[in-house]
Amino acid sequence: MEPMPKEAATSSREKRLMSLLREIVVIVLLALVIFVVVSALVESVEVYLDSMAPNLEPGQRLVVNKAVYFHVDKGHFLSWLPFLKSYGDERFLFHPPRRGEVIVFKPPLDDDREYIKRIIAVPGDTVEIKEGKVYLNGEPIDEPYIKQAIKYTMPPMQVPQEEYFVLGDNRNNSSDSHVWGTVPLDNIIGKASLSYWPLGELGLAPNRSIEAAAP
Repeated sequence: MEPMPKEAATSSREKRLMSLLREIVVIVLLALVIFVVVSALVESVEVYLDSMAPNLEPGQRLVVNKAVYFHVDKGHFLSWLPFLKSYGDERFLFHPPRRGEVIVFKPPLDDDREYIKRIIAVPGDTVEIKEGKVYLNGEPIDEPYIKQAIKYTMPPMQVPQEEYFVLGDNRNNSSDSHVWGTVPLDNIIGKASLSYWPLGELGLAPNRSIEAAAP
């Protein structure tokens, strides 16, 4: 058998090298696409303070669903899509933020930080705090998940459109809407969906359903 000419051997090695480089480029591009898509849909956050105790403790890590509240303004070109659910001036792919859901957001007065609290009242609701309880639209709500009875009061206020009233479950040790007001919809990053660390806390995030009388 005659040996392969030097030029042919070199050409064959170059082809294999180019093929390998193309495969590497494709893998890197796919990895980047996956990373961008996942980053747009979910986020991992760590609980640093005890404002959501006893349901969320410092050091606990959560997966946040960033896609669940995806919305567009009715005036935008996507508003004609029939599968987007209408809610006020916004259309939502899935659903708007709801009472009882635990959310991650940027507070109105400090958008360099991320807070985690529970939605108590939605646009149009009237919320008041008195006698150690939260009143929604004139009626007290049942909150078996809070750490202790509320020791402060707050006069009635109506939640503006496209804003949300949030409180920490550790009511007497939480900087929240009773201090600095409501959270704009555009400040909400997503809904806490899963606790994955520590392993002893593995499970769904402590979202609840809060029933309230109609406003």
